[in-house]
Amino acid sequence: MADYKDIVGTTVRSNAGALTSAKTGELFYDSTNLDFIYRNPNVTSAGAWRTGGNLNTGRFYLSGSGVQDSSIVAGGETASPAAGSVTLSEIYNGATWTETNDLSTGRQGSGQAGTTNANGVIFGGYAATGNTVNTESWNGTSWTEVNNMNTARRYLGGNGTATSALGFAGFIPPNSALNESWNGTSWTEVADLNTARYSGGAAGSSSTNALYFGGNPSPSARLLNESWNGTAWTEVANINTNAAARGGVGDNTLALAFGGGDSNTANTELWNGTAWAETTNLNTAREGGGSSGSTTSALFSGGTPSPQAGLTATEEFTGAGADIGAWATGGSMNTARSGSAGSSAGTQTASLVISGYDGSGPTAVVESYNGTSWTEITDVNVGRGSSAAGAGTTTSALFSGGDTGPAPTVATELWNGSSWTEVNNMNTSRRGLSGFGADNTSALAFGGNPNPSSVLVANELWNGTNWTEVNNLNTGRSSMSSAGVSTAAIGFGGFNPGQQGEAKTESWNGTNWTEVNDLNVGRNDMGGCGTQTDALGFGGVTPSGQFANTEEWSGTSWTETSNLSTARNDMANVLGASALGLCAGGGPSTTAATEEWSRSSILNNVLTD
Repeated sequence: MADYKDIVGTTVRSNAGALTSAKTGELFYDSTNLDFIYRNPNVTSAGAWRTGGNLNTGRFYLSGSGVQDSSIVAGGETASPAAGSVTLSEIYNGATWTETNDLSTGRQGSGQAGTTNANGVIFGGYAATGNTVNTESWNGTSWTEVNNMNTARRYLGGNGTATSALGFAGFIPPNSALNESWNGTSWTEVADLNTARYSGGAAGSSSTNALYFGGNPSPSARLLNESWNGTAWTEVANINTNAAARGGVGDNTLALAFGGGDSNTANTELWNGTAWAETTNLNTAREGGGSSGSTTSALFSGGTPSPQAGLTATEEFTGAGADIGAWATGGSMNTARSGSAGSSAGTQTASLVISGYDGSGPTAVVESYNGTSWTEITDVNVGRGSSAAGAGTTTSALFSGGDTGPAPTVATELWNGSSWTEVNNMNTSRRGLSGFGADNTSALAFGGNPNPSSVLVANELWNGTNWTEVNNLNTGRSSMSSAGVSTAAIGFGGFNPGQQGEAKTESWNGTNWTEVNDLNVGRNDMGGCGTQTDALGFGGVTPSGQFANTEEWSGTSWTETSNLSTARNDMANVLGASALGLCAGGGPSTTAATEEWSRSSILNNVLTD
């Protein structure tokens, strides 16, 4: 009798508790509760990009084909000024890239087609001696030279399967409108495009169905969109984003376009057969990556930012109905501010934002959220900002440290649901500290800075009466974010004078801090919520500007997911569960805006006899 691995091709994963990273339709074993659980595809979320496994070799103007969990990329350029077109090939299994047998002819800017990482064809491109007509076929093990194209060119579009493909447009010079059809054996010239161009984005399922959008050499060319029905190209509605060297998947009735240059973009657009609509952006703006998959399950790998340098980054797009959360607009606060503290163990429908900077200085205002609107409640005794530490719930909270304006403070205040009371001070005065806790009897506060030129490793534990110094962080920093409770937590990101935009993550087990896997994008003044094994980090800032990036922590590693609607930093950390998060206030222009995070409504069904 066949077992699960024989049928599905993978073994059943074991996890202590619910495996939140499991994909729709996956079976896993919960070793804590001794249950087999099926990830039911009952989801309502919108599509989004998230981090996939990195390529082994960073490059751009590579080509790709296949599906999201079975794809192949080949060729490309590794650096600029040109280091030479490469022969490298890598295959993807949905998690990691593996180097495989090289192309016979190194090239960049080629067309490529295929349905999995076990079949495909690559054609044209720019080789060491110039444009090439060379075509190679992939059988899952090696590349074999087959019949050439009729016309040599580079930066052409390509789509289809290993036996029914199309190669069109490109740069000869001059710009080309030529179109050739591949039947698995030879190339035949067919009807040309209406407008000659190169470096456009391509989509299509076979030699009888294609879409070509964007491209060079002019700004107007970067908006053009043509549809192929197997006989002729027809100009259809323009794309919205002015770009070339875009990624693309789908066909002429439903397609996805993403990334592109010359001014690098992260924009993603969905084509419904009539018009383009913008949807969730890539996490990393770039052009010239390898693309594969479909509009509901796409892959974009490598590429280049500006200035040109080969990227290894891979992003996976999952369309509507994905196991991916999203941000939505919530009710705005009454007082716009940044640098506030929050009730880190609250809920999306019951949280506090405490004090902060309102644009003119520290404010003492405290507001409570009910899931719809904010209400001002009793002020703290001493207004302060600069990331004072908050912990607790709407009825039992703690507020400590921060900056009163002229200097950092050790002051601590306790909230009992109706009033704030000054209690015993912290041991170390600091601003930019991070903190969390389940209520006003148990909290942790760590990191921070006493002055702009130094940062602290200091860590203090609150027992309801006093602060006690406990084991320090491994890396001193201020403006960290955090998630968890006083006995099990993580701290991530942050600032130190030598590294603005720290990526380090540390895990706290109640006794010691341990360095674990870094954020994908280092930054400080982030928002955060969740637990030690299931957390969310969002927003933040580095010298290059504010971020909208959101990353999910699985207990082992960080994965990029749907961005905030508005890039910001120095917001309040106001939630203890990553499935239903809250982001309130922040900078750089002090705001009252609130966004609510909801993870998709996946059902974990326990299997019974």
